[in-house]
Amino acid sequence: MEHVVARPARGAVPLLALELVLGLACPITAAAQGTPQARLVGTYNGIPGQYTDIQSAVDAAQPGDYILVAPGDWHPSANGDLAGVYITTPNITLRGMDRNATIIDGTKPGGSGACSADPAAQDFGPLDGKGNPQGRNGIWVYRASGVWVENFTVCNFLGGSLDENGNQVWFDGKEDSTPIVLHSWYASYITASSSYFDTSHFGNYGLFTSTSDGPGWFKHTYASNMADSGYYIGACPDCNALIDDAHAQNNALGYSGTNSGGNLVIQNSEWDHNNSGIVTNTQSEGDPPPPQNGACPNGGTGPTGTHNCWVARNNYIHDNNNPNVPKVGLTAEGPVGAGLVIAGGRNDIVTGNIITNNGAWGILVTLFLDVPEAAGGTPPPPPGTLKQPDCSSGFNIPGFECVLNAFGNEISGNIFIGNGSFGNVTNGDIAEVSNPAREGNCWHDNVDLTGFVTSAPPLLQLTHHRCGIPNSGDPIVSPLALQVLCNTQALFKCPSSIAANYPRATQIQLMPIPANEPGLPDPCAGVPANPWCPAPAS
Repeated sequence: MEHVVARPARGAVPLLALELVLGLACPITAAAQGTPQARLVGTYNGIPGQYTDIQSAVDAAQPGDYILVAPGDWHPSANGDLAGVYITTPNITLRGMDRNATIIDGTKPGGSGACSADPAAQDFGPLDGKGNPQGRNGIWVYRASGVWVENFTVCNFLGGSLDENGNQVWFDGKEDSTPIVLHSWYASYITASSSYFDTSHFGNYGLFTSTSDGPGWFKHTYASNMADSGYYIGACPDCNALIDDAHAQNNALGYSGTNSGGNLVIQNSEWDHNNSGIVTNTQSEGDPPPPQNGACPNGGTGPTGTHNCWVARNNYIHDNNNPNVPKVGLTAEGPVGAGLVIAGGRNDIVTGNIITNNGAWGILVTLFLDVPEAAGGTPPPPPGTLKQPDCSSGFNIPGFECVLNAFGNEISGNIFIGNGSFGNVTNGDIAEVSNPAREGNCWHDNVDLTGFVTSAPPLLQLTHHRCGIPNSGDPIVSPLALQVLCNTQALFKCPSSIAANYPRATQIQLMPIPANEPGLPDPCAGVPANPWCPAPAS
């Protein structure tokens, strides 16, 4: 996720219907792949397993197998030390026996304690050809479909000279892959965090999937202290992805999704104390193909009964006002105090959320402007690759590679309380920056429990309440657009003044990694009989 605007970067709902829509499947069966095995790593309840390290069990696993990992502070190493655990075998399950006590730890072994913050304990990864550390990834699933990752804490896998590293759990379909080869993926009961940050070494993403067409999910998970985002789903025109019962805290962005559209649902989750809460965007470079388009494929109907299948619903989005989160580079330009941002995205639905105490805007719908490298934007890609700037979903103006409009989005039935506390002009519940388009955005049935819904432009909900009608919000030269630019400082420095006053980073602060998150109710469920699980669970 990069620029927002002129270069800017728990309610319960039954899941059965959604899971049927997404086609979410159970792990591969014995009938399909032969007799699955349970491969046991470490010692559990005094019973030693067959393996003393995780990677050996992963390397030996066949499709359908379960790898069970005993509690312990594990410091694994794989793939030339670029990963803790590296998975290329499809249709296997990697499961910890205790979410909080089975720790995949990116720090060096040697007694500093689990997920140590000691600088001397950090492992920055192998050196590249220029002598720079490349960083590491935690559980790295590389182009292997049908892999389940469950019931772990994963911490302190840090990025380095290669900015794609530093991911705690990564389902990697390999960017620019055509056609997509990574399909189903699943992660549940995962805690992803880091206790260490400096400007060269940092946790990049907590739970990350890229270039996959699913189905997949992040369920019952927690992510914090990430310099890009706690959760990321990108580079998928039809993602077939679900985020449910997630909790993101103290990240640059709680959720980031670049060019991720089609069937994607974010629900029943909490997003708080991030710099920005939920951010989805179109981008002409990086994680292709653009745009971010939530329209249902083939004119289908989504979970809300409309033709839009990207849905953020029943979330609790609050207090995303924290400039002192880990953040570097372009992600540091995300708007502080924004609950949910759609930047250049289209055909998304935001409904039934509680959005409170976000100091700038509860929901911001805005243009997304990509800028040339000379102005600080993304470096140009090699000729002949899919990363060539694609502005077919936008238009060009002098000084920018691409202007990507936001349209077709429906924001309805949300509850707002106490947003806009920074007190700048345009700060409030809802805001829109957009140019005229073939189809506008619509805002209706949103309520502010303290009075009228505050908006920029004024009366936005009254003038833009009908869906499918061409309209525009505030233009690219307007008080709102200038406030967004001042908030992000994407194009210029903006010292605090009576005209614009946004909190700025003073000292990066990390939150403690939680030690008591709810774990998988029965780690033996579905596992072939073995010494740790004597009989298969019914």
